[in-house]
Amino acid sequence: MKLQYEGIPDKHDLKPFISGQKIKKCVSRLAGKISKDYKKKVPVLIGVLNGSFVFMSDLIRELAIDSEVDFIRLSSYGNSKVSSRQVKLLKDISSSIKDRDVLVVEDIVDSGLTLKFIKDLILSYQPSSLEFVTLLFKKNVSELDFNVKYIGFKIKNKFVVGYGIDYAGKYRNLKEIYFLKN
Repeated sequence: MKLQYEGIPDKHDLKPFISGQKIKKCVSRLAGKISKDYKKKVPVLIGVLNGSFVFMSDLIRELAIDSEVDFIRLSSYGNSKVSSRQVKLLKDISSSIKDRDVLVVEDIVDSGLTLKFIKDLILSYQPSSLEFVTLLFKKNVSELDFNVKYIGFKIKNKFVVGYGIDYAGKYRNLKEIYFLKN
């Protein structure tokens, strides 16, 4: 599939990777596990903007528990396919999460630097618990020294777009996930 977007000089070849139907089944499975684990609790789900908004929207609608929602925004990529390895906080959470159960919702974990940054920041607010859920996890790249409890798909170290995940702000609107070939 070749798409042309304004602001990206070359046509990008997109190779289909994960269908919308597979994503929907995965989101339902993750929501079921979270609902079971947080039964009789009201966790605060913190979405990592901008990439997680589509995944988080679908996830919270599948939950069988009450929850609250907040967002955090960070930057480590800019318009590049490679992380700058420097995480910048652009928007902090606005909720009080002291003594609350917190679940951070991420679209993709690759190096894990963003998650390490978020973990340290959220723990400084003294939640009663902190867990992470991600739709995609790059298994051979992650440098995490802690576990991500809820993982949708483990993937190879390829650059992906779609379903909220972008390249230079584009492709978030795609209903499936694609490998970006060039």
